[in-house]
Amino acid sequence: MSALFEPWSPTFVANPYPAYAQLRATGRVHWFEPTQQWLVPHHSDVSALLRDRRLGRTYLHRFTHEEFGRTPPPAGHEPFHTLNDHGMLDLEAPDHTRIRRLVTKAFTPRTVAALEPTVRRLADDLVATLKRNGGGDLLAEVAEPLPVAVIAEMLGIPAADRHLLRPWSAAICGMYELNPSEDTAKKAVTASREFSAYLRELIAERRANPGDDLVSALIAAHDEGDRLSEQEMISTCVLLLNAGHEATVNTTANGWWTLLRQPDQLARLRADHSLLPTAIEELMRYDTSLQMFERWVLDDIEIGGTTIPRGSELALLFGSANRDPARFADPDTLDLAREDNPHISFGAGIHYCLGAPLARIELTASFTALLREAPALRLAAEPEWQPGYVIRGVRSLPVEL
Repeated sequence: MSALFEPWSPTFVANPYPAYAQLRATGRVHWFEPTQQWLVPHHSDVSALLRDRRLGRTYLHRFTHEEFGRTPPPAGHEPFHTLNDHGMLDLEAPDHTRIRRLVTKAFTPRTVAALEPTVRRLADDLVATLKRNGGGDLLAEVAEPLPVAVIAEMLGIPAADRHLLRPWSAAICGMYELNPSEDTAKKAVTASREFSAYLRELIAERRANPGDDLVSALIAAHDEGDRLSEQEMISTCVLLLNAGHEATVNTTANGWWTLLRQPDQLARLRADHSLLPTAIEELMRYDTSLQMFERWVLDDIEIGGTTIPRGSELALLFGSANRDPARFADPDTLDLAREDNPHISFGAGIHYCLGAPLARIELTASFTALLREAPALRLAAEPEWQPGYVIRGVRSLPVEL
């Protein structure tokens, strides 16, 4: 049945949901030979496994590569792994606990709330430009620049340097796809080196001249004498950019593509902007931008009568879990007023997305501006999907006003 799962097929990437329905109907776990992973399609299992301490984003806090039955990454990939392996997303306790605690001291709810006027201003400016032009590529002209500008503003990255961020992020995120090629790895390594060098200089400058920005706050964050190392700060900044904007970009574009194909729901939202909070959650559930989240099995587990041995890798299918009829009424129906909506697009457990409140502010700002300023927004051409499956989104979204 895992033959239905074709993550390198453009047809599957464009609409994986029928295959997910068949995976859910035929079992709780499926072996997928091409990636040597166990696919987990049900909401209850995915939700529970995200919180299960017998699993980990890494295994290196307990085992060597050899002890775990895995081959170490090539030495030439080291700059990427140094950057990636010091970020919260790929760490487990006690390192994850310590770093998240310190980052949370800098990335506070007050910090995020204080950004709201800036986010609204940036979104309004981007939409105003789109309006003046009579339309354009909603992804390139609104969805992408907004979260990049916000995270750059937070980190205190000068406007003249901000054009560097998105290409670096895209190159690094290529490594999160299934079975990345050596060419993808080379691009990620180059981006990791360049981005790390840039941030190292920025951190040195902020140490000498602290400002009112997140880098300065990360330098200052301490707890009982404990501080973030320079590498941990660099990895945290990169993670905030990558995780903090990839999902927002794709949720914005995928969300509008969904609405433009469902004119009754779009008309409902245009008539009642107060639906926006539930609408954003529903769009995240209905067409999830992060389709898969991987976990290593640190101790043998059992799923639906199948023993999954230590050393295995699970592929938790977020897109499938968010369409599971065992948890969501009429899951294939878009309901912008859906109240009971425990989607897992932001994850769960200790790796629950730290930037979720900021993502919601950004999504609210851009959707509000587009609904207000572009009430006749319509599709100008059918979009194509990016080849990536794990981080899933369209290449562009051409619109007319």
